[in-house]
Amino acid sequence: MCAVLVHDGRLCLIRRHRDAGLQHSLPGGLVEDGEEPEAALRRELIEELGLDLAVLPVPPVLRFVQDQETERPGETEPFRRRHLVFTAHLPDHLVEVVSAVEQDDPDRAPVVWLPAADAARLHLYPDIGAILGQALRPDAAAGGPVLLPAMTGASYQWR
Repeated sequence: MCAVLVHDGRLCLIRRHRDAGLQHSLPGGLVEDGEEPEAALRRELIEELGLDLAVLPVPPVLRFVQDQETERPGETEPFRRRHLVFTAHLPDHLVEVVSAVEQDDPDRAPVVWLPAADAARLHLYPDIGAILGQALRPDAAAGGPVLLPAMTGASYQWR
């Protein structure tokens, strides 16, 4: 699960330098056994960014679900994952506490805030660039999460 963190039309992304090029990831991680997705998101964002979602005026909303079945370089088994993509709008005082680097990454990958239009054109993980505009609208969550087209080897290339 991961989060589209929005502030003033900009999105929080983790910039990863890969052998095949740049990849920008939404902050988040894996749900541990017995953990609720919302609790996992809170834990991951504290670990990665130093951001505690419990202090948000409006809690994150599950907006998108995307399945993934791709092949990772150097692996023989398909890589499968279900991405739960939450959105959260951050006020000014919380943006200031977000770390400038991914805290639980030994490479200390940079954390960047980019305009949504620019982010939509990047190589994103998960592959949600086409719907980023919807994530910016806080009123678009009615009706529950939207199932996005799956990430497959034909639609997404690992970096």
